[in-house]
Amino acid sequence: MGLTKQYLRYVASAVFGVIGSQKANISYVTLRGGERGRYVAVAACEHVFIWDVRKGEKVLILQGQKHEVTFICPSPDGVHVAVGYEDGAVRIFSLLNGETNVSFNGHKSAVSIIQYDALGARLVTGSKDTDVIVWDVINESGLYRLKGHKDVITQALFLKDKNLLVTCSKDSFVKWWDLDTQHCFKTLVGHRSEVWGMALLNRENRLLTGSADSELRAWDIRYLEEEKAEGEPRVKKGKTLLDEDEDEGKQEEEDESLDERILSCKKAGSILREARDRVVSLTTDAKNRIIACHGNDSVLELFTVLSEEEVQKKMTKKLKKAKKKAAKSQEETGEEAAEPVVEKMLKDEIIRLINIKASAKIRWVDCLSCASGELKVALLLQNNTVETYSLKTSDKTPTANKTARLTLGGHRTDVRTLAFSSDNLAVLSASGDTVKVWNRSTLQVIRTMACEYALCSLFVPGDRQIILGTKSGKLQIFELASGSLLETVDAHDGALWSLCLAPDQRGIVSGSADKTVKFWDFELIKDKESGQKRLTVKHTRTLQLEEDVLCVKFSPDHRLVAVSLLDCTVKVFYTDTLKFFLSLYGHKLPVLCLDISHDSALIATGSADRNVKIWGLDFGDCHRSMFAHDDSVMFLQFVPKTHLFFTAGKDKKIKQWDADKFEHIQTLEGHHREVWCLAISPNGDHIVSSSHDKSLRLWERTREPIILEEEREMEREAEFEESMAKGDVPVVPGETQGEAAPAGKKTMETVKAAERIMEALEIYKAEARKMEEHKYACEHAGKELPPPKPNPILVAFNVTPSRYVLDVIKKVRSSELEVSLLVLPFPYVPELLQLFSSYIQQGLEVELVCRCLFFLLKIHFGQISSNQMLLSVIDELRTNTLSKITEIRVRNVWKKS
Repeated sequence: MGLTKQYLRYVASAVFGVIGSQKANISYVTLRGGERGRYVAVAACEHVFIWDVRKGEKVLILQGQKHEVTFICPSPDGVHVAVGYEDGAVRIFSLLNGETNVSFNGHKSAVSIIQYDALGARLVTGSKDTDVIVWDVINESGLYRLKGHKDVITQALFLKDKNLLVTCSKDSFVKWWDLDTQHCFKTLVGHRSEVWGMALLNRENRLLTGSADSELRAWDIRYLEEEKAEGEPRVKKGKTLLDEDEDEGKQEEEDESLDERILSCKKAGSILREARDRVVSLTTDAKNRIIACHGNDSVLELFTVLSEEEVQKKMTKKLKKAKKKAAKSQEETGEEAAEPVVEKMLKDEIIRLINIKASAKIRWVDCLSCASGELKVALLLQNNTVETYSLKTSDKTPTANKTARLTLGGHRTDVRTLAFSSDNLAVLSASGDTVKVWNRSTLQVIRTMACEYALCSLFVPGDRQIILGTKSGKLQIFELASGSLLETVDAHDGALWSLCLAPDQRGIVSGSADKTVKFWDFELIKDKESGQKRLTVKHTRTLQLEEDVLCVKFSPDHRLVAVSLLDCTVKVFYTDTLKFFLSLYGHKLPVLCLDISHDSALIATGSADRNVKIWGLDFGDCHRSMFAHDDSVMFLQFVPKTHLFFTAGKDKKIKQWDADKFEHIQTLEGHHREVWCLAISPNGDHIVSSSHDKSLRLWERTREPIILEEEREMEREAEFEESMAKGDVPVVPGETQGEAAPAGKKTMETVKAAERIMEALEIYKAEARKMEEHKYACEHAGKELPPPKPNPILVAFNVTPSRYVLDVIKKVRSSELEVSLLVLPFPYVPELLQLFSSYIQQGLEVELVCRCLFFLLKIHFGQISSNQMLLSVIDELRTNTLSKITEIRVRNVWKKS
């Protein structure tokens, strides 16, 4: 079947204009052994940008896939960084080359916290799904899932010397977990509202928590010695060694008293913050000497934790002062006073260091202590800015100096208008305070100019000047060569919503909320100051209307002008006489955008009612109404010289349509918030779009044709994969639904991995059957017959059937292995156990085989132990496994020595 009409695919090219996304934190990283405190990692939608704050340059991009980044955590060795995503995935990137080899899938929703342990061997993640998962980074697998919290996990911390974990959540609880038993042994209930942050201080003998009020609560932790009295169950590292035949009641009593055997946690007092609202983020430096916290404002509060020697010195000074005061009062009264006693209070141990006032509201903070006593602070602000400060903590009155401010690469507020230059090389973007011109190929800013709140824009023919329409109704004309504002024209009394260049390129038309459409001609006048000629606009005609004007467009043949009004209609007038020609009505809500095709035959309108309508301009007849987006259609534009057009919606999507066949061609997904506007280059090869997520995205046309049936099939597959990810957690037979659960999650990858293992086992069975049949045929014929042809896959890989099964298992990601085996139906398990026995005998991948073997025995224990056929296999496995593992251990010890 031949292609009747060829559509070419548009693909994502680059993300720019975003300095740091608000959803994820900021973190100091070290790059290739470089200077500490020079590089910061921030999220940029689905990517992670590493910025050199000294140069203000982007030095590395850690490429994401589709979902937004929600948390960043560098490893203790500084070589890797763990990144959490909106869909619950965690990926570990190498900072040496920016590539990722390890990924974990366990959470159902966004990752809210990631922390490494002191060695960097384990990773704890918390999520919006209220679960805490501990991962083994070295083995690339999930250890266990800890359940108990009822709301979003806000912090999780490993204790360095003990195998304990402490977590806090928006459910107002702080929980202590014993990782030996995967058991919550203590819950702190002293908070009345959400716990937003937490830090361990004083060699992990104090816990500091930040809540929804102005208090930072401090808790003293005492680690208690294990009781070894006779008659009581022994406790080893917090793990109760009870006899198997003891009843459940005794177990519960043991659990209640267990927390008193590990640690006790009592409130020590609280520190008052200056801010009155909730703690937005609370963090400490690596040595836990500096505490940084802030609320929902622009003030960062820094506290310092004094060492024991400093506290003792302070108390001695206080006691001396108290003694002096007592002696003075004794002289005055003549009575003998009691010996003064000075109590150690929390404010003597944690003192306020300094407050730092940022240029805007703070969203995240990270701090870094350097060897020279210098403290570096990095702030991610809510207006797409990164600021860094430095101060000397040893000074009596430390002052914070601003060392860097990253602002050039993005706008402070949302970009509401975009335009392409006529040569396709420059892109204009304008927001609430600035207008920027970008080089499309390098994505570098060429010009940044201060402006009023811009709503619409265009390049003047020749690309030397730009014109902006503002919210206050003004027209602002800028010259690009000097980056200066040439003139501000008071054009309208209301917001100037739309500008359109005349097809003869001699003027423009503007539409405003003051119910007028005004026509302007370009003119060159002599500047009074410089004496040079400069561009201006001259008002020639006004079209008065009954409703606010939302959008205005010339037809390319200059015959008509189309105006969309607040009364949900589109009125079409003759350009020369301004006489009424057509009224296009049918939308239920106002038309926010419209465009006319290059041949002036079609007009497409996009509305807040989520529909796009295609009309003929000859008679005003509606050709087709299409449900386009799940929210308001914000922008619409035809691809030059075609009847294809793009729409942008508040549903985060950009869609391409065919106005002749009324077909949806493709969807461009990438933005994470509402898409406000887009611009198509004059040659149609590039699209740039802007969104509420502060990012600008460049899309480019490829030579790859789109087959619509395949496109719909791919969309259905993507929907199926998404629904599978949201499905139920696979149940492990024999597992009780307690506090601990398996860490993995059923995904499309785990299902595919299980299918590959099943296919490999089917090939193995088929080959074994073939060999048996061949043997029988040889015996029956009484002579050697030619061997049967092996499976083409085995020929391609040049392996035996049993080795092929092992190779398939080896290719399964370590983090997905358990869940893939869990999905595997039981009829395949006996065959697999027999293969495992032969692998262990041959010494092939013993560690991997043992891991699979123990997991299968655990989840299918009942069926395996009741199957008489498998008893000999299990017995053989038992002897082989023990002897082989002992042999490997001895060999390793010998190698080390």
